[in-house]
Amino acid sequence: MDIYKIILNRRTIRRFKNKKIDYVLLEKFVNSGRFAPSGGNLQSWEFVIIDAQDILGKVFDTLKWANYLEDGPPPEDKRPTAYIVILTNRRIRAERGEYEIGMAAENIMLSALEEGIGTCCIGSINKEKLKNILNVPDYCEIELVIALGYPDEKSLIEEMKDDSVKYWRDEKGVMHVPKRDRGKILHRNFYKKAF
Repeated sequence: MDIYKIILNRRTIRRFKNKKIDYVLLEKFVNSGRFAPSGGNLQSWEFVIIDAQDILGKVFDTLKWANYLEDGPPPEDKRPTAYIVILTNRRIRAERGEYEIGMAAENIMLSALEEGIGTCCIGSINKEKLKNILNVPDYCEIELVIALGYPDEKSLIEEMKDDSVKYWRDEKGVMHVPKRDRGKILHRNFYKKAF
């Protein structure tokens, strides 16, 4: 699949099959993250891969899942089988860096999709609790957690109606994700009124 098709097919996945991801693939995803652009080439990111069964549940308990969905977080048999935690080393970059963290996260998620692995990028984290679980030093800040696993749900893009960004799951369990119309967000040569 070419990169444009991968980008168009990347969806957030919140229900996973109980199938372990090969550690070699997880390392590959981190490697793609570390090749993201970095301001001043400082590369202040660090990554923690979690795939040990006894730690997965502890990490899960530090995360908030899918605010719009009534069925809440994934049930125990549909949870991620791995996580990649992205940190900023504040000894390298004292402030900012969120853009490069986002680019590293996107590289990881696109690389995962190419291998048939779904992802959910999570920013709503009990960071202090997770730092303690993972033994993260004080000079590192947890930025994002990427949940990974083989998808056990489908997600479809649909045109946004009534300016509602709320995603939802239908009676068959298919996720529906509204996206803004390209004509309302794209401008050429000058800004035109979008709405």
